[in-house]
Amino acid sequence: MTKDSSKIFLFVDDDSVPIAELDTPIVFDLDTKKLTDGEHILKIVSQSPTGREGIRNISFTVANGPAIRIEGLKNKDVVDGTVSLMINAYDKGNQKSFIITGSETPQTIPFWIWIIIILFIGWALYYEVTSANIQ
Repeated sequence: MTKDSSKIFLFVDDDSVPIAELDTPIVFDLDTKKLTDGEHILKIVSQSPTGREGIRNISFTVANGPAIRIEGLKNKDVVDGTVSLMINAYDKGNQKSFIITGSETPQTIPFWIWIIIILFIGWALYYEVTSANIQ
């Protein structure tokens, strides 16, 4: 590269050693598989050819592990007695093929759907009874 391009140093979290030292412009692939799941900060330090520095911090969350889905208990719920839980954990696989087995969590039917179904059946029965009386 030429001396008239800026240099960038990439740091993850509070590491004192950069994960990369690159001349700009560049495309960099950040491999998040080497990071633990959770919150991280990417710190980008740029150095211009004149020696001036710029810093930018970008917060991001890594979620490489299997996704966990739970139904029957929400964060900060108040519960009593026995609580029935439906728990599923599924992985994204290898990004090149889609894993269908276990990737969807079965869910119970929401109560408002039951209400709509009951109302529709009630209306259908009412319609049937009133139209039978007219003939």
